[in-house]
Amino acid sequence: MNRKHFLSVAGAIAFGSSVPFKRRVFYETDDTKTNDTNDSNDINGGYRKPPSLKQGDVIGITSPAGFITFEEIQPAKTVLESWGYTILPGATIGKRNFTFGGTDEERLNDLQQMLDDPKIKAIMCARGGYGSIRIVDGIDWTKFIAQPKWLIGFSDITVLHNHIHKHCEIASIHSKMTNSFPDDWTKAEPIQIETIISIKDALKGKKMSYTLMPNSQNITGSTDGILIGGNLKTIESLAGSNSDINTDGKLLFVEDTGEYLYSIDRMFWNLKRTGKLKNLKGLIIGGFKIKPDDAGEEFGKTVQDIVLEKVKEYAYPVCFDFPVGHQRANFALKCGVQHRLKITATDVSLNEI
Repeated sequence: MNRKHFLSVAGAIAFGSSVPFKRRVFYETDDTKTNDTNDSNDINGGYRKPPSLKQGDVIGITSPAGFITFEEIQPAKTVLESWGYTILPGATIGKRNFTFGGTDEERLNDLQQMLDDPKIKAIMCARGGYGSIRIVDGIDWTKFIAQPKWLIGFSDITVLHNHIHKHCEIASIHSKMTNSFPDDWTKAEPIQIETIISIKDALKGKKMSYTLMPNSQNITGSTDGILIGGNLKTIESLAGSNSDINTDGKLLFVEDTGEYLYSIDRMFWNLKRTGKLKNLKGLIIGGFKIKPDDAGEEFGKTVQDIVLEKVKEYAYPVCFDFPVGHQRANFALKCGVQHRLKITATDVSLNEI
C-alpha cells in the first residue's frame, strides 16, 4: 500500500528574508515494492538507473574532496547499517593532505577502487569542500558504465554528477553526505530525519515525489524532463570543460552558499550566455545562503530578481524555495531521471516518472 510522508517546516526564506513561510514536503514510499524494481538495464530518457539496493549490499564511503575523520562518519555509518547495509570506509577516510582527504593520487585511487569493485553497490561521498575537479579527468569509468552503481553526494560532488551525466549517462543521487548526519538520531530535528530517510528511499528504488507551497514569484506551468543540476558555482566552473553539461530539454536545479549577490548574478549570466537557460524545460531554484553585501557596495537585487531577469524571454516554469542545497531541508534528488515539474498558484510538485 502506498503512503506519503508529510512534513511542514516553518522558517525563514532561504534568500535572506525574515518573512516566515511553511513548506510541505512529500516523498513517496511504496511498501509493496521490492528492492530489485530497478536494474542496470532500466533506461530512463537515455540515462540508466543503477540497481536498487538490497539488504546486505555494500555501500562504500570515500572522500574525493575535503578531509574527514572516522569519528565524523560514524553517525552516518550507524544509520546506514541500521538500514541493513554493509558499510566499507575507503582509504581516504581519516587521511588528510591540507584541506583534502589525502593527496590527489590517494583520492583518485580510492574512488577508482570503489567504482571498479563489483561488491560495492553504492558510493556515498563523505563530504564536499573542494577537490573533485582535481581528480575527475583521471577516472576510468569503464567498469562503472558496465556495472552502474549509485553515486551519492552534493556541493563539490556536482563535478562527478555532471561528468557522469555527460559521459556515462547513468543516474546518480544528489543528497546529503556523511557529514550531514546528526550525531544523535534520537535528538535530531524532524527535517534532518526526513531528508536522510529520503536517501534510503532513493536507494531502494522508490519514486521520489515532493510537494511544497508556492513562492509568489514562481512562474507557473507543467513540464517533463530529465533532472540535472547541483551547485551553481561548480556548474559555472565546469563551463567549456570536459565535464560541462548539456541542459537542452532538461529540468535544471541549482543551489549555492556563501556567495555575494553580485557573484550569483554573474553566475546566472554565465548560464544565460553559455546557452544553458535557453532551451530548458524548467528551472528549479533551491537554497541560496547569501553573503551580506559590504557596506556601500549593496547590489540592490534579490536572488528572485536575478533569476527572473535572466529567464524573462523564455516560457518555461520556474520554482523558487525548493528544499535542496546547503541547508537542513536538503532532500534527495535522482539526477538523470525523468521528472514532472508542476507549478500552480497553490502548490509546486516535482515527481519522478
